[in-house]
This record gives sequence, structure tokens and C-alpha cells, in this order.
Amino acid sequence: MADNKSKRDGADRSRVAGGEGYEVSYFARKHGITSDQARDIIRKVGNDRGKLNAAAEKLKGK
Repeated sequence: MADNKSKRDGADRSRVAGGEGYEVSYFARKHGITSDQARDIIRKVGNDRGKLNAAAEKLKGK
């Protein structure tokens, strides 16, 4: 959640907060992977949601 409640833009929607357990859990559930796999992807790829989604789909395809 944003610290400053007056700033209400969608910038954070394009990122996944790897340090937040609920974000990692949601990302893992969304792609049908484990939380550990999700953390590994976030660590390797970064926190850009588009790149993470692509990497998760690629992992699922294996």
C-alpha cells in the first residue's frame, strides 16, 4: 500500500513486491506455481509484472 494516500496512480500495478508474502502468494496461485518458484522468478527477473508473467508461463510450460 502506498504511504502517501494522496498519490493515487497505477504505477505500483506494474510491479510485484517480492518482499510481501501476499503478493508472492497471489502471483504463485495465479500461475499455478509454488511460492518458492515465484520467489526464484522474482529474484532472477526483477519485479516487472509483464516480465514475471512471461517467465512464469515459460516455467509452467516445462
